[in-house]
Amino acid sequence: MAANLRRLTTIVHSKNAYTKDLGAFSLLRITYSTEQTRHRLEDGGGVTHQEFLKWHNDVHVGSGTVIGPAVTIGQSTKIGYNVALSNCTIGDSCVIHNGVCIGQDGFGFYVDEQGSMLKKPQELNARIGNFVEIGGNTCIDRGSWRDTIIGDHSKIDNLVQIGHNVVIGKSCLLCGQVGIAGSVTIGDYVTLGGRVAVREHISIASKVRLAANSCVTKDIRDPGDYGGFPAVPINEWRRQVATLRRGSLKSR
Repeated sequence: MAANLRRLTTIVHSKNAYTKDLGAFSLLRITYSTEQTRHRLEDGGGVTHQEFLKWHNDVHVGSGTVIGPAVTIGQSTKIGYNVALSNCTIGDSCVIHNGVCIGQDGFGFYVDEQGSMLKKPQELNARIGNFVEIGGNTCIDRGSWRDTIIGDHSKIDNLVQIGHNVVIGKSCLLCGQVGIAGSVTIGDYVTLGGRVAVREHISIASKVRLAANSCVTKDIRDPGDYGGFPAVPINEWRRQVATLRRGSLKSR
């Protein structure tokens, strides 16, 4: 019975698509508008990694991927299995690994006078630059007051959460399990080690490197290496660790 199960890939097309010119138009971009109908492409049985849907300009889309409204995909981009895309622009020569979600609503709520939790509108987009790689099961929320942006040549590991309105510069490196809260601004050539946490509404300067497990609680204005909770210049953090260690040894 399991062998007869079908995988569905749902692709959303514009009602007003210019079918005759689609090939020429796709030399630049593949775009799906918010005005939509649905078509299903089905295959039977197992799917191997070679069995991608191939679009114009070497754009590959894996089985189970859903491409929703207002999505633009650049040339030579590869999208893995079970990816969900909506309200986003993806640049040229990107790699989007399995299970990635881009362009979904951000985590924004407010409490009304009766104490009820109401959702804040999340109506903008996510914009992914060129030559970006995004690891499996990473989530990038769409913006609410500005677009969420990932700069050119940035590389993002698996299981990373990027909140709404976050702007990340070019050539940044985000390691696994990094969590970035909403409305953070990160400069160019920034490296965040594994499990780094960044609180909301702060800025990190270009050419900053953060050690694994650090927590950024205030703006970092100067380039350099930082670590700890809260994050401080790396040499200060090392002195803190050494002091704590000496204190714990004396108390034994």
